[in-house]
Amino acid sequence: MLFVLTAGVLSISIGDAVSSDGDVSQTIKKAMVPTNDAVKINTPMPITESTVLVSTRHQGGQFRTETRKNRIERFRCSQCHNNKPVTATDAAPIAHNDIVLDHGGVDKPLDCMTCHNQDDRDYLVTETGTKIDMDHSYEMCGQCHFRQKKDWVGGAHGKRLSYWTGERVVKNCTSCHDPHSPLFKKRWPKTYSPPLAK
Repeated sequence: MLFVLTAGVLSISIGDAVSSDGDVSQTIKKAMVPTNDAVKINTPMPITESTVLVSTRHQGGQFRTETRKNRIERFRCSQCHNNKPVTATDAAPIAHNDIVLDHGGVDKPLDCMTCHNQDDRDYLVTETGTKIDMDHSYEMCGQCHFRQKKDWVGGAHGKRLSYWTGERVVKNCTSCHDPHSPLFKKRWPKTYSPPLAK
């Protein structure tokens, strides 16, 4: 009985596939027509203006990240950090009182000049003295946080901003982490599963 029902369903399915245009193989061939790239529609969203091309390539090619300089309230640093004498008392604490430097371990705490260029404050600096543009702060962070940078370049760390089609655009390190206090504080998850009733 089961065999008869299965054979009946199969014959109905094949009968539906066979049309007046020909047999089943003709129907399949028509469905497998190759795409024509000349009539392809480009659907990716345009890239926002506040991104820069990342200087590090990865297996998927080049990608972009958010800019940093346009998000810093008091950039350009050289407006104050120049060769002119400072006449205000306690100028540094007043100008930077909102910065709490909690970066690096107890054994090796970082200070301002670990990352900021002493001679040109509009730039960051590597341990070897190479200047880094603020928009490419991921290069600065990646010196110590190389595993996270590798994951970020590969797409496993950080948030993607663009859609899945088109050029990849991701958040910069400093988009999520405060560069002066980058560690996220421990906290309970926003949602959780209630305990199961016994």
